[in-house]
Amino acid sequence: MMTLTPSFIRCFIALAISTYGMTVSLFAEAHAIKPVTTLRIVGGLASGNRYSKLERPFWVSELSKLSGGKFTAEIVPFDRAGVPGPDMLRMMQLGVIPFGTALFSQMATEAPQFHAPDLAGLNPDMQTVRKTVAAFRPYLEKTLRDRHGVELLAIYVYPPQVLFCKKAFASLSELSKRRIRVASGTQADFVDALGATPIRTEFVDIMSSMNAGNTDCAITAAMAGNKLGLHEITSYIHSLPISWGLSVFAVNSATWSALNPELKTLLRSELPKLEKAIWDESERDSFEGMACNTGSSGCVTGRKGNMTAVRTSESDEQRRQQIFSGTVLPRWMQRCGASCTAVWNQTVRAVVDVAPPLPK
Repeated sequence: MMTLTPSFIRCFIALAISTYGMTVSLFAEAHAIKPVTTLRIVGGLASGNRYSKLERPFWVSELSKLSGGKFTAEIVPFDRAGVPGPDMLRMMQLGVIPFGTALFSQMATEAPQFHAPDLAGLNPDMQTVRKTVAAFRPYLEKTLRDRHGVELLAIYVYPPQVLFCKKAFASLSELSKRRIRVASGTQADFVDALGATPIRTEFVDIMSSMNAGNTDCAITAAMAGNKLGLHEITSYIHSLPISWGLSVFAVNSATWSALNPELKTLLRSELPKLEKAIWDESERDSFEGMACNTGSSGCVTGRKGNMTAVRTSESDEQRRQQIFSGTVLPRWMQRCGASCTAVWNQTVRAVVDVAPPLPK
């Protein structure tokens, strides 16, 4: 009787795999089966409407339909991809993640100039943030390609980040001494200028921090906060956008160069449509988020709360402008250096016309 040694078993398995591979290849050739290209995508936040309603359906269903089955994709949200947000740009640059999504605020840890179009207090409405992004886009596209080996495919936006608070307030000036959850350095600068204490907290930890009494208020998107349940533990929500949560969708340059030309043409044609749909959805989301948290009739997909909306007053708008030009912009430029001053003057300043502070 033959003894089945480990080396024999390994050789047998290798031969079987090789034979199977040749059989599949010969079958494909005989029946003229065209190979299918499957992309691996890291998309946006799992909890956002843009991912469930737009991103995932595009990659999982629409891409195959548009290409007649030639191209397919698998997608995972970036908060479930196992990659820390600040490392996403580097992972795309190395090609570890070929197609990925990265938040501007998190890319700024490696390249602080990328924070320019979404500094806290910069964009008080959707119209302004659209203009800001348009002014910044050529610089972003060139810098990603030339310095980071990454090709920009789309810029996405989350709904505006607003304030949820437990206790009553009628204006920004009444937030002094409160502990406020923030998600970025420039949000922390904005909160600090209000006389409040910024507490850096991850999105998934907002509820536990609020329940434990570690924070009095939280900055996050209205609908995202509603899905978390913030409307059940806070009573007041301010309508002023503190920031927006911009992100890039990009691909490793070498991966892009090697891609099927037909697929590249298809993506260049369809991704701008997806980008527009995401911006439009974020705008709708901001209105519905406020409606759901305050319990008004515009709430369709969220849970109705009973919060009091604090509308942006003239004094709040003046305070926003003062904080941005007097605190947020100078501190960002101080951290970033002369390169950020140049980037600001070449891009965003054309929209908001706020001059960089004079060196001290």
